[in-house]
Amino acid sequence: MNRVTKTLLSGLCLLALAGCKPAQPAKGPAAMPIVPVSVAKATQESVPTELRVVGTVEASAIVQMKSQIAGQLMRVGFTEGQNVAQGDLLFEIDPRPYDEALRQAEANVARDRAQITQMEATLARDAAQAKYNLSDADRYAELARAGVVSRSQSDQARTSADVARESARATSASIESAKANLDSDLSAVAAAKLNLIYCQIRSPLSGRTGNLLVHAGNLVKANDVPLVVIHQVSPIFVNFNVPEQHLAAVRRLNANHQLAVRVFAQDDPTRGASGTLSVIDNTVDTATGTIHLKATFDNKDGVLWPGQFVTSVLTLDTIQGATVVPAEAVQAGQQGQFVYVVGPDSKVAIRVVTAGRAFGKKMVIEKGIAPGDTVVTDGQLRLFPGAQVQLVDPAKLDTGKS
Repeated sequence: MNRVTKTLLSGLCLLALAGCKPAQPAKGPAAMPIVPVSVAKATQESVPTELRVVGTVEASAIVQMKSQIAGQLMRVGFTEGQNVAQGDLLFEIDPRPYDEALRQAEANVARDRAQITQMEATLARDAAQAKYNLSDADRYAELARAGVVSRSQSDQARTSADVARESARATSASIESAKANLDSDLSAVAAAKLNLIYCQIRSPLSGRTGNLLVHAGNLVKANDVPLVVIHQVSPIFVNFNVPEQHLAAVRRLNANHQLAVRVFAQDDPTRGASGTLSVIDNTVDTATGTIHLKATFDNKDGVLWPGQFVTSVLTLDTIQGATVVPAEAVQAGQQGQFVYVVGPDSKVAIRVVTAGRAFGKKMVIEKGIAPGDTVVTDGQLRLFPGAQVQLVDPAKLDTGKS
């Protein structure tokens, strides 16, 4: 009993001591933090329907400059990688052998003309002789019929007339042969002059030269190895492929007007060029299910370079009055894509949206928000439904992007 009594007394003392401690005040709910964010307004814009693919740049013309004659390469008239205009002198081949060939051909022409002149004089003489012999033969024939001269004398006169006539015909044939020789030698003169022109190799187009493949001092052959390769870069082509399901739309729209194409350098998306669609290939690539297209660009500023990879944007048509937000405002969640919308009380709410296609740094919203709604574009990592936000300059925002 004494042991039980002691235990009860000890418990009562502990309870008494606990009742003497001052009561602790109850804690209220914690204050909700304010999250700094940057925002943008949903706008209504005209959005072009675009196909964005990778393309390659191609020179509109590629010319391998070769010599059309054989000889020693005397001079190179350009530097490697230089822009040249049509008609600029590129190479000069030793013209001396072709000068000699021209003089020889011109001498042959002069000889032929002198021979023709001599033969024409001979023909005139033979014709006069034939005419006299014919008259003489007619007289002897009359005298022979009158019995004044013998028959043999008359025949001899007739034979002399025939010989003179045939001699004139032979001289006339010789003149025709000499004229044919003259035509041949005139052709030789023209060929020699042409070879002299070929001694100077000029650019057939305006473009940019590549590496020099044959240096001055070397002997070159006719139509042998290229001396240099020239690429025409203005205008210039861009080749790209689009899925075949767009073929009907491309053909229909291109029949009404030339479709606009813009390209951007992959190393610098801000540097671009504008052109037009010029070629729709006549077959679909069955291996890839794409259709090959080609666009033409003026390239006056030399932005595009043959062999360069670019981002090609083909504009088909334009969607009027589309709701547009910055692309960074659209987030991915378990229920799909959504945006944080800021209310008049500076609190955010999650709005599930149906996002359309992206263009540039913007995205079309087909369903979920309306023009004029304020959406969060930066600072989404710290947000939750009902969070209080503070609008700050995006440059001063330290929170990460979602």
